[in-house]
Amino acid sequence: MGKFDFIDAADSYDSIHPSLLRQAKLNQEYGLFEVIPGIYQIRGFDLSQMTFVRGKTGWIVFDVLISAETARAGLELFREHVGGDLPITAVVYSHNHVDHWGGIKGVVTEEEVLAGKVEIIAPVGFMDNTVAENVYAGNAMNRRAFYQYGIMLPIDPYGFVTQGLGQGTSRGAVTLIAPTRVVREAFEEFEVDGVRMIFQNTPDTEAPSEMNTYIPGMKALWMAENVTHCLHNIYTLRGAPVRDALNWSKYIAEALYRFGQEAEVMFAAHHWPRWGNARIQEVLRAQRDIYANMHNQVLHHANNGVTINQIHNVYKVPEELRKHWHVRGYHGSPEHNARGVIQRYLGYWDCNPATLIPPSPEESAPVYVRMMGGGEAIIAEAARLYEAGDYKMAVEILNKLVLAEPGNQTGRDLMADALEQIGYQQENPGLRNCFLAGALELRSGIPAGMIPTTSSPDVMQAMSTELFLNFLGIRLDSAKAAGQRFTMNLRTPDNGEEFIVELENATLTNIKGIQASNPDLVLTIDRAALNQTLTGARSLAEQIADGTALVEGDPTILQRLATMMVDFTPDFEIFPGTRQEAPAATDHDPFDTEEMKQVVPE
Repeated sequence: MGKFDFIDAADSYDSIHPSLLRQAKLNQEYGLFEVIPGIYQIRGFDLSQMTFVRGKTGWIVFDVLISAETARAGLELFREHVGGDLPITAVVYSHNHVDHWGGIKGVVTEEEVLAGKVEIIAPVGFMDNTVAENVYAGNAMNRRAFYQYGIMLPIDPYGFVTQGLGQGTSRGAVTLIAPTRVVREAFEEFEVDGVRMIFQNTPDTEAPSEMNTYIPGMKALWMAENVTHCLHNIYTLRGAPVRDALNWSKYIAEALYRFGQEAEVMFAAHHWPRWGNARIQEVLRAQRDIYANMHNQVLHHANNGVTINQIHNVYKVPEELRKHWHVRGYHGSPEHNARGVIQRYLGYWDCNPATLIPPSPEESAPVYVRMMGGGEAIIAEAARLYEAGDYKMAVEILNKLVLAEPGNQTGRDLMADALEQIGYQQENPGLRNCFLAGALELRSGIPAGMIPTTSSPDVMQAMSTELFLNFLGIRLDSAKAAGQRFTMNLRTPDNGEEFIVELENATLTNIKGIQASNPDLVLTIDRAALNQTLTGARSLAEQIADGTALVEGDPTILQRLATMMVDFTPDFEIFPGTRQEAPAATDHDPFDTEEMKQVVPE
C-alpha cells in the first residue's frame, strides 16, 4: 500500500478526476476493522475484503482474497488482535470470481477440509463457473485485462491510481479447495458453526454463481458483490458474457424486502459497511434503481432507434441517482454498460447494412488516409484538434493513420498524447486504465515480460474433462486439420467417464458418455493421472511411455493432433507495430509436439 502514498499527499491532481481521487482516498483506509461485535473485516490487503464472523466454536470466513499470501497475512493480523487461537470452522465463497476464493490455502488446509474440520459453502454452479468463465476466451481476456486493470502502468498520478473496488490486485499463489456444501435453492436456511444463516442465490447478476447471506441473530446483511460502493459492470472490459441488469435489480429488491426491513448493518466483499436500517434501505433502493434504470432506459432509447454505436453518448444516469456516491462509475461506467445492455438484447450490429460485414479496420484505413490527404495532413489536423481539447476526434482520425502506417511514430505519439488526456478525464478507473495503457503501447510497444500465469494447478485440476476437450477444439487450427479424420475413444476409469473425440471437417468435437464401435485410437488414463498432465507435473508423453496411460490403435493420432494445436500467448497486438520481441513461452502443454515424437513413431 506504500506505493499509493501519493494519493494522500495532495487534495487534487490535474491528471486524476476529482471523484476518482475521492474513491482512491477512501480505499486508502486499510487494516483490521470491527464491523459490529462478532464481525470483523480485513480491508486493503487485496482487491477484495476478507470477513470474519464469530461462530459457536470458531470463526466463519466470508471470502478469502485472490492469493494465499495476502489471505495468510490478513489472517495473521486478525489472530494477533482479535481471533486468537480459535479455529476457522467454515468458509463461505460468495461467488465464482477469483478475488473471492483464490486465497483459500492461506486460511485453511486441504487436510482440514477433508477431515471435516472446515466446511466450505458456495452457491450452486460455483465450480463449473469458476473454471469455465475464463477458459474458452481466457487468452484474449488476459490481454484485455492488462488494459482494464492497468497492470503495466506506473503507479503514480499519471498512471494507475486505483481499481475502484480496491487499490489493486495481488499476484501471489491462486489456490482452490472445492466446496463441501452447495446452496442450491433460491433461499436456504441452516446453521453454520451454530450461527443461523439465510442464503439467497442470485445467479446471473455480478457473477454467474453468487449468493447474498443474512444473519438474523446479528441483523447483518452480507451483499457479496451485488451491492458495493460503486456502479458495477454490466459489460466488463476484459470480456465476459454481458450481465443481466434487470435480473440484478430484482435480486437487490428481493433482498431489500426480505432482509433489508430489519437489517442494522450491511457489509460486502469490497469497500466498507453501512450501519442503521434507514441508511441500508436507502442504499439498497438506489442500487436497485441504477441497474433497473440503465436496463429500462437504454432499451427505451434502443426502441427509438438509438444504436450500440450511439447509446454511450445518449443514455444519462438520472440526477436523483447521480447524487449518490455509491452508484457512480468506479467499476462499471454508464458509457460502456449502456452499450452492454444493447449488446445483450440486440448484439453488435447497429442495423446499418454498411457496418454488417465491413472491411477490417487495417484494410480500410489506407483508403481513409489517402482521401484525407495523407499522414502529414492528418497529423496537422489532429494537432489542431488536440490544442482545441477535442481529444476524441483527434484519436478518431489518428487511429486511421496508425492502422495504415504503423511506423509513423509522430502519429503514434500524438495519438498517445490524446489518449492520455482522455484517460485523465475519466471518473471510471477501467476507462482511465484502458486509455493510458493504449498510450503506453503506442509510445513504447508491448512491455516485455507481460505474460502472466493464467491458471494455477488447483484451477487446472478443477477443470472437467469435457471442458478440457472443448478447449482443445478451440486451440485446434482448422487450416492444419484440413483433410484429416480420426475417431478416438477416451476413457478415465477411476471416475467412470468416457468420451468420443472426433476430428472431421477440420473440426474437433467430443461427446460425453459415448464410445465409437470401431475407433482409430483408444486412450485410457485415470483422471487423477490426467490431472498431473493438466497441471504440468507430468506430460502425456511420459505417462504413455511408462504405461500410466494406455494407447490402443494408431498412436500417431496423438502426434498429429499435437501438430494442429496453437499456443495462445496474451501479447497479440492491439495496435500494429507494437510487439517488441517474440512471444514468451506458454504454460505446460499437455499435447507437446516434440514430447509426443519421443513416444510415438513418425
